[in-house]
Amino acid sequence: MTGPLRITVLGSGTSVGVPTIGCHCAVCQSEDPRDNRLRPSVLLRYNGQTVLVDTTPDFRQQALRARIERIDAILYTHWHADHIMGLDDVRPFNFRQKGTIPIYGSDQTLLSIRNCFGYAFEESATQSSIPKLETRSVNGASFDLFGLQVTPVPLLHGRDWIYGFRFGPAAYLTDHSEIPEESLAMLEGLEVLFLDALRHKPHPTHSTVARSLQYVERLNPARAYFTHICHDLGHERTEQRLPSRVRLAFDGLEISVALPDGGGDEH
Repeated sequence: MTGPLRITVLGSGTSVGVPTIGCHCAVCQSEDPRDNRLRPSVLLRYNGQTVLVDTTPDFRQQALRARIERIDAILYTHWHADHIMGLDDVRPFNFRQKGTIPIYGSDQTLLSIRNCFGYAFEESATQSSIPKLETRSVNGASFDLFGLQVTPVPLLHGRDWIYGFRFGPAAYLTDHSEIPEESLAMLEGLEVLFLDALRHKPHPTHSTVARSLQYVERLNPARAYFTHICHDLGHERTEQRLPSRVRLAFDGLEISVALPDGGGDEH
């Protein structure tokens, strides 16, 4: 496979987004656009294919802002509301593409999606439009997705086991409190690594800035981006205290990662 992998950050915020409803803190009132964070998701583009990671409740807004014109597949990290509840908004892509969209996730994630969007999976005829989906179970093994090898990376999100994903020289890990030792071994030699870094204060289901900096030191990627960020972290002030190869992700960030025989840059 040749050509670059282009990654667009559709959302870099926590489950309630930033600004947070009813909050008047400095970050929620910030005029820095990087402090406006929709729920966490990224878009992958390579060799003419477009792959979405998670469908947040903000997906419609994200798709319009990023001018997404097709979705060839969706990868799901897990089943929580801030990662699945925008799924109904794939219907315009079904219309335009005249076909189903494959969705990949753990058995638990796919079951939760079926429970939440049961109407999309009913065999009986319906008078209204529904998402047209094909579920594909991810069992931990690597798989080919339009010529790109995708490796599910097991993560602990509090007590729950969820997935991050490695795609070639890049990996996207969101919503983790711990990266198990066996998963760390799957993340060596990365060009780009996205990590959960909710805030400085400890949280039972998410990583802290300090903890994620330890993971960066251990894994030694060329570049690292922190995501799933709450309103405790102002973008400019936080970045001033980070090592030069570690940045905060922000909505609209675009990164190009070299795949074999391809080139990459950042915008």
